[in-house]
Amino acid sequence: MKRLHVHVSVQNLDNSIKFYSSLFGTDPTVLKSDYAKWLLEDPKVNFAISTRGNKPGLDHLGIQVESNAELAEVTGRLKNADAALEKQEATTCCYAKSSKTWTADPQGVSWETFHTFGTSTVYGETAPSDEGACCTRS
Repeated sequence: MKRLHVHVSVQNLDNSIKFYSSLFGTDPTVLKSDYAKWLLEDPKVNFAISTRGNKPGLDHLGIQVESNAELAEVTGRLKNADAALEKQEATTCCYAKSSKTWTADPQGVSWETFHTFGTSTVYGETAPSDEGACCTRS
């Protein structure tokens, strides 16, 4: 099973949590002082917000997979698209342990494909980049 991922940078986390909780009809699955995530089944999406981006708005899109085999499959499809890829093995991002591959679409929108295999007590291993949250490709 694959799940669409959307990460939005926000200015005010509390106001945004209220808005998205109302929109989705449920409270966040994960809630931290600078981050919230909803793992929704209908629609099947991993929707995250954080105050970590340099500017409000869409930070990145992605596809969350359930195994390293699925990650390899999606990464292979990106190779067929002649996209520049950046792999991150066993990294910490958004309070989770994941392996991932980053790329950008022809318009420059950042995309990540990732397999999450654990949780973390910290947001990420690197400082925020000029492009957005710590999880954003370099």
